[in-house]
Amino acid sequence: MDGRQKDCYTQSPDTPAVRHRKTCTTNEGIEGFSQPSRETSNGASKRIPKRGGQLSSPSRGDHVPVYTLVLVLVLSVCTRFYKITEPPHVCWDETHFGKMGSYYINRTFFFDVHPPLGKMLIGLAGYLTGYDGTFPFIKPGDKYEHHNYWGMRAFCAALGSCLPPFSFLIVLELSQSTPAALIAASLLIFDTGCITLSQYILLDPILMFFIMGSVLCMVRFNTHRLRPFSFSWWFWLLLTGVCLSGSLGVKFVGLFVILLVGINTVFDLWRLLGDLSLSLLDFGKHLFARVFGLIMLPLFLYTTIFAVHFIILNRSGPGDGFFSSAFQSRLIGNNLHNASMPEYLAYGSVITVKNLRIAGGYLHSHWHLYPEGVGAPQQQVTAYLHKDYNNLWLVKRLDNSDDLTGPPELVRHGDIIRLEHKETTRNLHSHFHEAPLTKKHLQVTGYGINGSGDVNDLWQVEVCGGKKGDLVKVLRSKVRFLHRSTGCVLCSSGKTLPKWGWEQVEVTCSPYVKETPNTQWNIEDHINPKLPNISLSVLKPTFLEVLWESHIVMIRGNSGLKPKDNEMNSKPWHWPINYQGLRFSGVNETEYRVYLLGNPVIWWLNLLSLGLFVLMLTVASLAKQRGVKMEGMRKLHCHTLMEGGGMLLLGWLLHYLPFYIMGRILYYHHYFPAMLFSSMLTGITLDVFLQNLHLLFSPSISHHLMRGGQFLLLLGFIYSFYLFHPLSYGMRGPLAQDPASSMTGLRWMDSWEF
Repeated sequence: MDGRQKDCYTQSPDTPAVRHRKTCTTNEGIEGFSQPSRETSNGASKRIPKRGGQLSSPSRGDHVPVYTLVLVLVLSVCTRFYKITEPPHVCWDETHFGKMGSYYINRTFFFDVHPPLGKMLIGLAGYLTGYDGTFPFIKPGDKYEHHNYWGMRAFCAALGSCLPPFSFLIVLELSQSTPAALIAASLLIFDTGCITLSQYILLDPILMFFIMGSVLCMVRFNTHRLRPFSFSWWFWLLLTGVCLSGSLGVKFVGLFVILLVGINTVFDLWRLLGDLSLSLLDFGKHLFARVFGLIMLPLFLYTTIFAVHFIILNRSGPGDGFFSSAFQSRLIGNNLHNASMPEYLAYGSVITVKNLRIAGGYLHSHWHLYPEGVGAPQQQVTAYLHKDYNNLWLVKRLDNSDDLTGPPELVRHGDIIRLEHKETTRNLHSHFHEAPLTKKHLQVTGYGINGSGDVNDLWQVEVCGGKKGDLVKVLRSKVRFLHRSTGCVLCSSGKTLPKWGWEQVEVTCSPYVKETPNTQWNIEDHINPKLPNISLSVLKPTFLEVLWESHIVMIRGNSGLKPKDNEMNSKPWHWPINYQGLRFSGVNETEYRVYLLGNPVIWWLNLLSLGLFVLMLTVASLAKQRGVKMEGMRKLHCHTLMEGGGMLLLGWLLHYLPFYIMGRILYYHHYFPAMLFSSMLTGITLDVFLQNLHLLFSPSISHHLMRGGQFLLLLGFIYSFYLFHPLSYGMRGPLAQDPASSMTGLRWMDSWEF
């Protein structure tokens, strides 16, 4: 603050048409700075003057520097769309999400651990731009050739281009400082990591678009608190709910921004409850409006997303086996859709047996043996999540006899049977060896050959809730298989076996005989030409049953993700320090290489700014607690740090800390939503720091230092982007480890692998 005086005007609350002249302290070094109206304890507003002599009025809204915003948007679009079609081959997770977009175009059902909105939008973008859904997306590096892939990339780039403008508007609302907003936007414009994530067929730009949209709408809603129930108030409230449903509809990490908005809403309602000028009836209206806009509307939209998802994907596909038999019966082309088969299980039938635990899998075996040191070296028995010929089993009598001439004999509750694997002719078997993963359970194997075996192949059929003599109904009966020799019960543990078990699900014999979904099975496929068939159309589930099951499968699938061979498993502490990136394309000097890595100048500045913010916030809090008199801009900066900066710090913590307790595989790109909040916090922190240099230097020197600091920041962002832009836009030639490489001097950390 340079201490110069300037004429300012304010309106009288009692006579809005009258303007009163007064003198106020202003800083003319930065234009476009305005402070929103503050509420007094009784709900009235008091006006705080803007810099530049302008007013803040709740009816007018704050001035947005349009030309600066347009510049931010243009730079953002240019950096995201530059070389958007290169490389013309599949890069990294385009393998998954491009393929899933194709599934929507072809209406083929699939399974993914994330909610469907992002993939639906990718599929829609491809459909609208002429992609026909025929490219297989088998592996990274596959050439797109004549396939029209650019539309899906352009859609993601368009949403990614919105992030810097959103950041600009959010910081402008929180700080009322154009330089702070410009710093925050520049951090995202010139970050190579944000650019790379935005240029490919991925869920990340879609997720970050809805997260930033949620925060922007929440902040805009907060600025309309003096005009409750007005059109603009309702608009921003409902739009916040729409963005929240979008965030959760793309990935479950959208729950973090929902939590952020929820905390903000709780504090807002607490403030309203303490406003004695507000009646309890009016408070109830505020409460209901927020429940409707931030809970009921998002839930309705989120449910609608799944309704559309199930309507579109109505054909059988690779995801069928993850779901129950009843779920599969609604898919066109599935063997259970409008199917007919014998109603009751009989000896001599060929069947598939599916575990009732969600994603429990089909009882499965194959020629591979358990490795040395893992129980007995006999044939593996697992649970497999996909339909396969190795899921077929033959139901045989206790004495192994086959009556091929007489009528078929039905299997009843209490019968003792053998299950012979159709492909390998080995019997389902258990013994007193511990299971591979669940050490308190017993091992299940395939034993014998061509029907021969021993007493450890005998299993007693038990219909859950049934009595001796009850028949076993296909699909509808919950069945357990009790091992006669050991007394244990056949179980799908839900644990994923290592590579030697082909990452299939462990099957054990559990000594705990209590009925649970892990030990309950149903007969799905049933082949017996001697028995009459019945229709299975009565098994189709309701929408709510389908919705619930799909969420259980997604959550369990997400938690069960494991790293593949030679796949980098990133650690959360790696992310803020930019320790290691991700290869998007290419591994050697002859290939087109793209490497996901944040601009190190920007990321390390964000890290330093976090520490600076905590220090500044501590000083401001101590000064306020000690009753230090703060007026004008100093009071405004203190308010900005505590409220605006505090909200962004909370957003960063909510989007970062939960990864420390997650058991699933983690990747570097999981940090980028948190990085958005960190960058916005950096904009506010550095701007407040530069504006308060007068506390250390004379007004004239502090003014020049502030201007010089702003210039150096912008110059540093641009120059570092110039140095590292090949990471995003592609590299060829020698690797960075080679002294002949143009990137040799930029490999500042040995862990960077570009």
